[in-house]
Amino acid sequence: MITNSVEDGVRRRDRHDIIVEILKTAIDGKVKTHIMYKARLSYAQLNEYLPRLVENGFLENLKIKIRKDYKKVFKTTPKGIKFIQSFETMRSLWSLPDNSSEEEEEAFYNNF
Repeated sequence: MITNSVEDGVRRRDRHDIIVEILKTAIDGKVKTHIMYKARLSYAQLNEYLPRLVENGFLENLKIKIRKDYKKVFKTTPKGIKFIQSFETMRSLWSLPDNSSEEEEEAFYNNF
């Protein structure tokens, strides 16, 4: 996984990792709150990503009727699914063997 930095063993996710997490979560259609918790985002971060993903055609914003109420859900589009698949392919091409040390991984990514 490509990351921004490593501090105390905790990896920071880059934008692509966050986008893929949002898209994976919303494959079956999810409400905003569910996406926020599943993707481990703050409310502010979620409000930054969702509109952009909708504008670019990776997510669609739907209203579904549940009992008497309508709920807004976000659902991953075919374009979003293709993005997930492409990202996973790229990740597998860039990945190091599972037995790599943190130092080896850090050195690998710092070479770019």
